[in-house]
Amino acid sequence: MNLDCHSPLSIIRRGGVVFSSSPNPNILASMEKLEPKSRTVLEAVAEFDSSKASTLPPSTTRPFRSLAISTISDSQTLIYIGTARGKIILLSLNPSSVDIRDSVPISVDENGTKQENSTGSNVSSSKGLSFLRSTSISDCPVDSIHVLVEVQKILVVSDGFIFLLDLFLLQPGRRLSFPKGATVVARRFRSGDSTSSDLLRDGIPRSELSSAGQRFLQKLGGGIRTNGMKTREPESLGEGNCLVAVAVGKRLILIELLLSGRTDRIDRDADMGGVFMVLKEIHGIEGIKTMVWLDDSIIVGTGNGYTLFSCITGQSAPMFSLPDSSSPPCLKCLLKDHNVLLFVDNVGIIVNAFGQPVGGSLVFRNLPDSVGEISSHVIVVKGGRMDLYHKRTSLCIQSLSFAGEGVGPCLVANEESRTGELVVVATPSKAICYRKVSAEEQIKDLLRKKNFKDAISLVEELECDGEMTKEMLSFVHAQVGFLLLFDLHFEEAINHFLLSETMEPSEVFPFIMRDPNRWSLLVPRKRYWSLHPPPLPLEDVIDDGLMAIQRAGFLRKAGVETATNEDFLLNPPSRAYLLESAIQYMIRYLQVSREKDLTPSVKEGVDTLLMYLYRALNRVDDMEQLASSENSCVVEELETLLDDPGHLRTLAFLYASKGMSSKALAIWRVLARNYSSGLWKDTVVEDETSDTCKNVISGKKTAAIEATKLLEESSDEDMVLQHLGWVADVDQGLAVRILTSDKRANQLAPDKVIAAIDPKKVEILQRYLQWLIEDQDSYDTRFHTLYALSLAKSAIEAVEMEINQQTLDTATSEKTNISDVEIGSIFHNSVRERLQFFLQSSDLYDPEEVLDLVESSELWLEKAILYRKLGQETLVLQILALKLEDSEAAEQYCAEIGRPDAYMQLLDMYLDPQDGKEPMFKAAVRLLHNHGESLDPLQVLERLSPDMPLQLASDTILRMLRARVHHHLQGQIVHNLSRAIDIDTRLSRLEERSRHVQINDESLCDSCHSRLGTKLFAMYPDDSIVCYKCFRRQGESTSVTGRNFKRDIIFKPGWLVNR
Repeated sequence: MNLDCHSPLSIIRRGGVVFSSSPNPNILASMEKLEPKSRTVLEAVAEFDSSKASTLPPSTTRPFRSLAISTISDSQTLIYIGTARGKIILLSLNPSSVDIRDSVPISVDENGTKQENSTGSNVSSSKGLSFLRSTSISDCPVDSIHVLVEVQKILVVSDGFIFLLDLFLLQPGRRLSFPKGATVVARRFRSGDSTSSDLLRDGIPRSELSSAGQRFLQKLGGGIRTNGMKTREPESLGEGNCLVAVAVGKRLILIELLLSGRTDRIDRDADMGGVFMVLKEIHGIEGIKTMVWLDDSIIVGTGNGYTLFSCITGQSAPMFSLPDSSSPPCLKCLLKDHNVLLFVDNVGIIVNAFGQPVGGSLVFRNLPDSVGEISSHVIVVKGGRMDLYHKRTSLCIQSLSFAGEGVGPCLVANEESRTGELVVVATPSKAICYRKVSAEEQIKDLLRKKNFKDAISLVEELECDGEMTKEMLSFVHAQVGFLLLFDLHFEEAINHFLLSETMEPSEVFPFIMRDPNRWSLLVPRKRYWSLHPPPLPLEDVIDDGLMAIQRAGFLRKAGVETATNEDFLLNPPSRAYLLESAIQYMIRYLQVSREKDLTPSVKEGVDTLLMYLYRALNRVDDMEQLASSENSCVVEELETLLDDPGHLRTLAFLYASKGMSSKALAIWRVLARNYSSGLWKDTVVEDETSDTCKNVISGKKTAAIEATKLLEESSDEDMVLQHLGWVADVDQGLAVRILTSDKRANQLAPDKVIAAIDPKKVEILQRYLQWLIEDQDSYDTRFHTLYALSLAKSAIEAVEMEINQQTLDTATSEKTNISDVEIGSIFHNSVRERLQFFLQSSDLYDPEEVLDLVESSELWLEKAILYRKLGQETLVLQILALKLEDSEAAEQYCAEIGRPDAYMQLLDMYLDPQDGKEPMFKAAVRLLHNHGESLDPLQVLERLSPDMPLQLASDTILRMLRARVHHHLQGQIVHNLSRAIDIDTRLSRLEERSRHVQINDESLCDSCHSRLGTKLFAMYPDDSIVCYKCFRRQGESTSVTGRNFKRDIIFKPGWLVNR
């Protein structure tokens, strides 16, 4: 341990203010009076008054000078009291037989007056506390008592000597002859995770010192000097032995007290049968008044300050310097945190075993007479008053009085264990036992006083200190929530409910729905310390709370103080406001609870009751959102609640979410038909009051849209067709969506659908048939024919409407065309475009039936398509060329026919239109110009009319004749070239076949390099030669060089074809 690495700290007092050079000082500058919190941590359980003890003369027992306590077992705790006359009194306390309720405590308020409360100490009964015996060890005061449970002894310091006694004072006390002049004794406390230290630092394992030779060498040369002092030969530090440090003048002597029975190589006191061993002597400092030994560090206090010693090296380092006018030093070992509390006047500083400050500082009311510790609190006593301070928060938690002012110096002692729950305080003539109140009782007490914040703070502190589980924290949050709920603080109550991880949502069900109900058996019967009434509906809770506020107001006027909220007394809230607030925050709790992993039955209760609360506040949007989303609502519980005109939409959504589509569709049908009568209003358009008609249409369409969502997924033909009509009345596009939906598992029967469609709603039928043919790939000729007939009828009506519109007087109105007529259509293309496309693309309809329908109409292009399907080429050409005068389409049709006589037939039609029409010379000239080369000039000349102007025909005929001559000559050239190529190819083939190769005895195969001799061989076009075996392996198309002659052809020069 190197003490040089720790920078020393100093505290200087200036004008009543304490300054510290600590890296993390938290010392309060003000010495103002600290107001204690109303928390009960300790309660008095027993009292011993020496003046009333008949077996002890008061002159021999008073005043008390030292105090110690030790728990031997669960049923016995021993209390040792040292007096100024050298006497030790032993008391026995049975904690299990003491009832805190037998005590009548008295505390001191802020003004110093005594009050009876639960934090006092005046005990009228000493049940469980008994006097065992007393013994006298000297005529001088007993300075200190130390209980050494490890060796079953108590160590007493009196008149500079150390005495050892048994725990029950059954044997006479024996004085140790060494050391003499002891002023302060401190036993060694070790942390649970610390390892055994080698106090000698000789490097020799203790097991090796067991032999006589090793011990002899150690005695001669191994005596270690620490700061110049020589130590005795130590033995191994046995487990269960006790180490103590004794301050004698300027020396610190480290002694090990051994268990009885270990007598090999030990120092035995001549005057007694006890066993001890001196481990080390350290040169210290003079004037040691207090001392603590923690692990390997010994902290001592003198009038000049505090010093840290290492029990390993003996080195020292100053920690704090005290001013000249400072009070005597005081040290207290805090066993729970394994720290040390140092005092500078009334300021306590907590340091660790290395002397480094940890946490904050504690500022006490006065300089304490004595200091103790219990759990997470520091206990200080002064002038008959005891204060408890929390170590971490530095707050005064409890303050109580156990004696009157001027009683003299007081003492406090606690059990030297981390789990000790007993504390003893003493005046010069009286000793009082206190027991720590359980955490549960402390919390209950705060909750009874309605100190909810302090209760939660206490629970969080206990959890942080490891004294309370997280489940208990959740339990307290739930308990506080219920108390706040009955106090009408709904927001805070719900906040605590949400902080509780163990509270179940079913616990709030009784506040929403009266018992008995569907979920009564789901409510857990938890014990909440009986601090609040049983659950009641929120209306009853509010009524009882308002009545309590009214009573509190009367009591206040009568001068009686109550715990009722001050704001409620000054400004009592209305019942309606409280009820609305309660429902709102209960909604918030249930909304959060929906996200938890709940059982199905609890989910049903949460969602159903949440719908109840929404309905109570008329939150229509939230109701519809809950009903339309995935939920666990019980429909039977909500049907009556929602069966009114204002909430039918919610009921419809709820039916739909539960798969009750028929009931939901019935509601949407009613809403769509009765919207204009004011049965319900669409929230989307509710503000648009300027256009009532628009609102009605929008409301109806909303109902139709919601019904469409259900019908799109339904495979029930009867239900779909039943509701198809009213949806189509609202919007034909939605009806088409229903019929053509691909969301349903099984598609509807086309025959039933076609029969159910209103004949007046032609577009629905057409769109459905189009979907069957194009999307569903239907090959049923009936549907193709029906679709064509329906389109033909619509086209005829559109043409007639256009003709009628053109005959009207257009002076004051603009002309309307077919596209204007079809503005309201659900199709993007005009009906004639769709008809023409379908007639051309489909081959499954009956063209004769469609032709019979359009025969007398003006649908000439459609007729041409139908005639083409029937193969009547002449009629098609007549319509295209003469009726529609579409020369390009007529010529294209002739090209599709592919015969030259078709062009001649078209030319005849142009030259002789008949029906009194003039010849179409321009069209005829266009035909001759584009396709004259494929016509016979003689036939053309024969067909030409004598009336045709020569200037129109001369150029065309001349060009046609030239083309004929050109084609003839071009054909001769191609014929001769082809013949020349054929001759050249034959010649090349002959040359290849006439090639020879000479093989001799030295000829080798180009693949395997074996001699050919008389073997069969093959020669490839690239002149490579292989044996027949390699030829079979290589194949006839690939040579030994890897060239594939099928893909890489060899061209050899000829007289016409060159490479």
